Amino acid sequence: MKTALGECLEDGFPFTPRIVRTMPNLPALVCMGATPFCMNDASKRSREDKEVVEILMNSIGTCYECKEELIDPFTGVSGSGPAYVFMFIEAMADQGVKQGIPRDIAIKFAAQTVMGASKMVLETGEDPSRLKENVCSPGGTTIEAVKSLEETGFRDSVM
Repeated sequence: MKTALGECLEDGFPFTPRIVRTMPNLPALVCMGATPFCMNDASKRSREDKEVVEILMNSIGTCYECKEELIDPFTGVSGSGPAYVFMFIEAMADQGVKQGIPRDIAIKFAAQTVMGASKMVLETGEDPSRLKENVCSPGGTTIEAVKSLEETGFRDSVM
């Protein structure tokens, strides 16, 4: 029960509630979520609280304990990020359709490409810039496309 001062009472004595704040993202619906979480001091004193949170959040993807002040930046990366990726997949697929690939196949290939590239980042531990360099052949079409993306503000728009 809460008192007028906002403290909680248990058996008539004040106590501090154990609070965990999580921010799951949309891919949690397919068990590929990225969930930051933070714990108040009372919850940090309980090793079991962290274990329970990690079990729950890892069951829908991956999780990371962070400081409270980092929840909003994490929201920008993992909470909003799926929308940007969906837009990127849609744009890649639209270009494929423009070139004659059936829409359903273009979407499937664009999504598979994003998933494969993401898996490479996670499994190889390589910096994404290094992996990008591996795809960009000197004088090739990929480096020209990367140059065009940079010139039109791709990186700045995402940031």
